[in-house]
Order: sequence, then structure tokens, then C-alpha cells
Amino acid sequence: MSPEQPLALPPALLEEGRATAVRLLRAYFGPVTAEGFPGAHFERLGGGGDRPAVAQVITAEDLVAVGLLDVVVPSRAIVAILEDRHDEINALLAEIPTGVDLADVDPAEITREWPAWRLWDLLHELDGMTAVVAGTLIARKRPRLVPVFDAKVEDLLMPTEMLWVSLARALRADDGALQARLLELREEAGLAKDISALRVFEVVAWMVANGYGGGGA
Repeated sequence: MSPEQPLALPPALLEEGRATAVRLLRAYFGPVTAEGFPGAHFERLGGGGDRPAVAQVITAEDLVAVGLLDVVVPSRAIVAILEDRHDEINALLAEIPTGVDLADVDPAEITREWPAWRLWDLLHELDGMTAVVAGTLIARKRPRLVPVFDAKVEDLLMPTEMLWVSLARALRADDGALQARLLELREEAGLAKDISALRVFEVVAWMVANGYGGGGA
């Protein structure tokens, strides 16, 4: 895969897959029944992890929210995040801007010195914290900037670099065509604007990766 094609997008995330994408989004963000998806409340629980009152601090509510995606923060890491390393973690979180879309970030800026990556490294070092758990927690705090992903989604997308970098490239390619399509899908699915374009991407990719949408349009 060339740098011009940083991700292997499934058909549901291409123009011809709009109907599939809208169907998947409506299913995911529909009522939480026995067959529903509690993850639909990930970014909204308690008013959201990026709301001004708590945007610069990781709270116990954020740790509960990541559980809606079946992601578990280990107990020792919880103590570190809320107590022992509270100041260090939240000082780094404060360096990550709110209200910024990944599509607005130059991929060249996303290095190990990028504040979100530095926080990811710090969280990943905590006892029992995996890469997925660390990334999901940051995504709760900066849902427009940092994607939620797991091994299945990575296998589906086959990024050529760290997923954040490859996704930033994909969102900016062709004058932002993918970013624009994601916003259109959000509207077509009847979702509110608090669901970011990035979250639209994540949900469709996750649904396809887990066999809910097939690969077609």
C-alpha cells in the first residue's frame, strides 16, 4: 500500500457504501436494548469527557465510560490515574487541544513528541495498561482528535504507519473528501453534532470488522 493510500478502507466507508454506513450507524446509535450497543454512550456519558468542566482531567466517570466499549482499566492503573500520578497525567492532558479534528492536523506533526502520543506512552506504561486501553481513554477526553481502535479494526484498515498518522493522511487526502463524507453520513443517519466525524469513522469500521455490515454497499 502506497503513502497515497494509507488505509484499506472497506466499501462501507467509500462513496458507494453510503447506504451500508448509514444503516450501521443507525443500528449502533439506536436504543440500547439486549441487542444494542452500550458503546453508543461512550462519548456522551455524563455530558462527555471533553466538556469544559472536566476536559483537562481524567475522572472516575471517564474510566466508567471506556467500559461501555468493553475496555477495562486495570485496578492498579486506576489508582495511578486518579491518585498517584494524577498531576503528571493531567498536566500532559492539558497540552492536548480540545475542539480540534484529526483532519486538521498535519500528519507530520504526529510523532512521539506529539502531546497525545506522549500521554499514550505514559498511560501505556502503567501497570496492566494495554495500547488499546490507553488509546480509548485518550479518545474519551479528545473524541475529535484521537481514534478508538482495536486489533480487529487495525487488521481491517491495514495502516501503513501508526494508525493515528495513517488516518490523518486519509482524512486529509483529496481535499478532505473522507472527512466531508463522514460528516454527511452523520447527517444522513440522523446523529447529533456531538458525534464527531472521527467517531462516525470508528463505528463504521468497528461494525464491519466485527461482521455486522459485511463489506459491501
